Amino acid sequence: MSQLPPPVRTGRAPQQQTDEYDDGPFTFRPATKDGHKARLSIQGPSGSGKTYTGLQISDGLAEGRRFAVIDTERGAASLYLDDIKAPFDTLPMHTYHPDNLVKALAVAAHAGYPVVMVDSLTHFWKGAEGTLDQVEKFAKAKFGGNTFAGWKPAGELQNDMIEALMAYPGHVVATMRASEKWTLERGKKDPVSKGIQAEQRKGIEFEFGVAAEMDNENNLWFIKSRCPAFRDARMKRPHGGRDIAKPYLDWLRAGAKEIDTSAWIDAASAADATPASLLALYREVEAASALATPLMHPESGQPTSLGDYIRMRGTALKAAAQQ
Repeated sequence: MSQLPPPVRTGRAPQQQTDEYDDGPFTFRPATKDGHKARLSIQGPSGSGKTYTGLQISDGLAEGRRFAVIDTERGAASLYLDDIKAPFDTLPMHTYHPDNLVKALAVAAHAGYPVVMVDSLTHFWKGAEGTLDQVEKFAKAKFGGNTFAGWKPAGELQNDMIEALMAYPGHVVATMRASEKWTLERGKKDPVSKGIQAEQRKGIEFEFGVAAEMDNENNLWFIKSRCPAFRDARMKRPHGGRDIAKPYLDWLRAGAKEIDTSAWIDAASAADATPASLLALYREVEAASALATPLMHPESGQPTSLGDYIRMRGTALKAAAQQ
């Protein structure tokens, strides 16, 4: 099966739309690191140390606070509890529809976990009910078995999932299974190794601020890093908290201030909110690239996004005022 094309950040349109929310002004603002959180992925084959290293990094990013693990690896993270000696909670997952990860992230955000670790993100691509399964289901249900046509709606599910992951209001660590990629080149009899490739959508590592690979000897090297401390760096059995989390946090915090997304949620659900104040809040959240922030709807208790909740409430208040 072919790989899903690179993401187009459109997302699924909310049911209620108004031109005033869709047609916002294009406004340039001073660049800032305010509110940026760690976004780190680790990919590698089985036994390379992804889960253990990811837990160490999550512990370091959490700085002594309890963090969350979304577990698709049959409890693998819990086996390291005595080794990590860090407080964390787990959410076992057994089916991997992309919307299930969105919901899990909304629950974690509602609980206030400063760090969420997804171990592993691969299952939401190729596991039961994952994106690849959704392609087949859409193809059979809507397109007469045309798999190519099934990629579009399945791709929207995948894109929304990644948007929610990147907009989580805390730090994110994700592991991904990886396998060696081989190609048969012209003029050569034997396949040629092209290195390891994450078992997720092609190019997924570029969504993260820092992306690393590990091998079976527990060596770690960085294949992408916006943080200067990790560029071209290689580590042997790294201590995730000391060697990775600390320099990453130091870099993120240099000259930056924290942004508390709960203040936006409080403003969106305030009793004295008006259509005008909610539209202004939407623009503020939009400027911070936080519209996709996952949260539990304050009234229904269902997962949604911060942007959709603000839009929904603003539209409802405006409609009520016009009656």
